[in-house]
Amino acid sequence: MRTTELDYELPPELIAQEPPARRGDSRLLVHDRATGDVRHRRFGDLPDELHGELAVVNDTRVVPARIPIEHPRGEVLLLEPVGAGVWEALARPTRRLRAGARYGPVELLEHLGEGRWRVRLDGEPAGQVPLPPYIEVPLADPARYQTVYAREAGSAAAPTAGLHFTPELLRALDVERVTLHVGLDTFRPVTAEDLAEHELHGERYEVRPEAWERIREAERVLAVGTTTVRVLETLARGAPLAGRTSLFVTPGFEFRRVDALLTNFHLPRSTLLALVMAFAGVERMRELYRVAIEERYRFYSFGDAMLIL
Repeated sequence: MRTTELDYELPPELIAQEPPARRGDSRLLVHDRATGDVRHRRFGDLPDELHGELAVVNDTRVVPARIPIEHPRGEVLLLEPVGAGVWEALARPTRRLRAGARYGPVELLEHLGEGRWRVRLDGEPAGQVPLPPYIEVPLADPARYQTVYAREAGSAAAPTAGLHFTPELLRALDVERVTLHVGLDTFRPVTAEDLAEHELHGERYEVRPEAWERIREAERVLAVGTTTVRVLETLARGAPLAGRTSLFVTPGFEFRRVDALLTNFHLPRSTLLALVMAFAGVERMRELYRVAIEERYRFYSFGDAMLIL
């Protein structure tokens, strides 16, 4: 697949800069693959659209991973711990940074290439909410970039399909949990001309044995978010219940445990868009994105959601 097939034109005003005033007060585009139907609903209508699916969520918790740098002006984004006080991170402006330099609580140890660094951190992460760069409006309440079911701290970005859920809506569903800590693989854009040449570094996951037993035996499974898909399809291929996954889901992929998908609208040239195209079909997904733009849905992390049945 050529990476250019992941391109689409999005009016800038459709990039959601803030979450809705109330959690869960967002729109839901529903696509039924069996009939081809497209329905425009509210997110609170989700239980009415399901057919007994077990909803599987990613309960990772976002860490305050963004540490500003004043001179030169930039930042360090903590990705994941790799040893006692040592983290892998992204840092910019990389060309003006040097190993051995200290910036507040962070010491740069080694440049790993592509803006990635090994760093030493004093204490626990105590930076800012790691909002994506396309969000330019300060977040008034940091809790809005955290799911209501977040438990296990370890992510450098939120599993954003879960941001829509309220405790009340969760109680209306049959829910199970897995954990994948969101890191570089989830948000790094594809730069290779051929999608197959894009390299994944791997992200950490863990699933309780009793949770996997429920998921494995469920008649139908709804994956809440692309990170959940990667965990479930990794385990469905015989992987252990804890480890790292570099599973790259692209068109032509055989889904073995995911029957329905709840997801947000993703950036062009992203592995997340490739995954959704694999699930619903390349041309069909292009048409659904065209409809979403025409209907003025809100896009990306704080945007609206899509349910693919």
